[in-house]
Amino acid sequence: MAFLARIKQSFGQTFSFFADSIAELKKVKWPTRKELTSYTIVVIVTVLIIAVYFTVLDLGISNLLRLVFEG
Repeated sequence: MAFLARIKQSFGQTFSFFADSIAELKKVKWPTRKELTSYTIVVIVTVLIIAVYFTVLDLGISNLLRLVFEG
């Protein structure tokens, strides 16, 4: 019987977890479509700027090393 009691307690904890999760999700202030769009644009632009920066940096270092080792 102790085994069944542990299983019942385990399922109770699992259901309690999901119930608490749903309750917390109802408290969240979800962004509007306009806010979500602007956040997405900011992230994409930031990633593109960083990608261009590292590409230029990589090309510069590659050319510098090529000059040092071939020169």
